[in-house]
Amino acid sequence: MREAGHTVTTRRCALVRTAVTALVLTVAGSACTPAGSGRTPDTPTTASAASPRAQEYDPSRFAPQVVTHARQAGVNARLLMAILYNEAYKPHDPAWERAWQRSKPDAAFGIANMHRAAFDQTKRGRDFADRDWHELPDDRDLAIKAAAWYLHDLDAQLPARRSGSLSRDELLALGYNTGAGNMRAFARGTAPGPQAQSYLDRLHDNWATAQQALQRN
Repeated sequence: MREAGHTVTTRRCALVRTAVTALVLTVAGSACTPAGSGRTPDTPTTASAASPRAQEYDPSRFAPQVVTHARQAGVNARLLMAILYNEAYKPHDPAWERAWQRSKPDAAFGIANMHRAAFDQTKRGRDFADRDWHELPDDRDLAIKAAAWYLHDLDAQLPARRSGSLSRDELLALGYNTGAGNMRAFARGTAPGPQAQSYLDRLHDNWATAQQALQRN
């Protein structure tokens, strides 16, 4: 009986180990949801492992930089601030972002969640042309500056004649989220898909908060 009990105990331990391993793999797998145009956010299921710096992140602290870079790029500071709130869905901690990027090489970097291709395209011919995409997690001012000029470049790609009910700022926000090609399609009257509409809905939710953040600074 003792041997039988020992066998049962061993089997139970094995089952527990198997269950724990499966749970870890499930969480790791769910953390690899792809990002992209009109995309599902590339963030893990929980931010509990992030550092205190990441958990304390508040876009309103960067209102002065938002105002400065939005003015220089000729874009709406409220739009830029609202986008920072939209992109605050995941921890913005340099170590966390780099650890996440090692498992997901196409993940976005920085508090504005900019992908490498967008950053490299935006920096061309500008005073931050010598900066590298890998610097975005550590340099939040650079992240805001790049986002402002990316919005500037998107604005230049809007068609002169637009149809539909979306405003310029709404189109630019959708362009930031889904890319210039989709933005132009929306400007011609194509209805946003569910994920793009979700991003737009969050922008609307953050619109008043963005204005309040700018007014406090």
